Amino acid sequence: MQPPPAAPAFLDRHGWAGAAIAPLAGDASFRRYFRVHDRGRTAILMDAPPDLEDSRPFLFVAAYLLAQGFRAPRVLAADLELGLLLLEDFGDRRMGPALAADPALEEPVYAAAVDLLVALHRAPPPLELRPYDRAELLREVLLFPQWYLAAAGVAVDEAGYTAAWDAAWADLLAETDRAPVLVLRDYHADNIMLLGNGRAPAGPADLGLLDFQDALAGHRAYDLVSLLEDARRDVPPRLASAMRDRFIRAAGVEDEAGFRTACVVLGAQRNVKILGIFVRLRDRDGRSGYVELLPRVWAHVEQALAHPALAPVRGWFDAHVPAHLRAPWCR
Repeated sequence: MQPPPAAPAFLDRHGWAGAAIAPLAGDASFRRYFRVHDRGRTAILMDAPPDLEDSRPFLFVAAYLLAQGFRAPRVLAADLELGLLLLEDFGDRRMGPALAADPALEEPVYAAAVDLLVALHRAPPPLELRPYDRAELLREVLLFPQWYLAAAGVAVDEAGYTAAWDAAWADLLAETDRAPVLVLRDYHADNIMLLGNGRAPAGPADLGLLDFQDALAGHRAYDLVSLLEDARRDVPPRLASAMRDRFIRAAGVEDEAGFRTACVVLGAQRNVKILGIFVRLRDRDGRSGYVELLPRVWAHVEQALAHPALAPVRGWFDAHVPAHLRAPWCR
């Protein structure tokens, strides 16, 4: 976590000469983050090596969110050739640790996060965004056989696997085509900042958004599932149910049964994808701290597979992924 060699000169050029640079936690990508201190002011330095990370989507989505009135970090300076961005500092009150320290905040924080999604979905997504379509959903669920099952030494019936998913998500894909929304894709407690000076958030304006560079135009249930089926923290079932109900009421969902089914199917898709990604982070990228979370992810998957809409997928899993290769294998 040493700052990149070009960082001091970059900061000098943009009015932060002589600023101190301190490391912050990275994420699951190749991006690294540092906090810059200079005479009482702070900013966040993002190091996104251009040969590994394309920062243009981050800049595009940040500009869109800010234009719509949401709290994305303001970009103070950028040099895409160097892969360096200087961003507004949202502080240290990340949602996950804040709720761990004060569980009484759970309900108002999750309510504000749900209300933010409802507000976000009222505006049409930018035309430049790629669709979160069958091809992308399939690419993601294929990460499970490509990485998780490969690590377990299991040969895969890929055609049968694909057919099972196609049977499960046909209806939600049709709805996505009719009414796509901006899907942030990693909308969970580690990517939401609490900005209310230590108090409970009064609404979406008190929440800062991070890690949205992979946004697509997709189904409105996806980010709600991402929030409530978090790989990193347990969301109490009572709270998750109340927040789904809150979204349905506030968003004016007409086909409630269809929406709830879409939540289950997209939850399965997302969590199966995560099973593959976390093993890939370990085996390809040498990252620690991810496979340890897989038992919680498996719990989400197993719960979803019990739903009738996922009967084809459940049948494939039961035939190809025995019990000892599920959550126990992760431990």
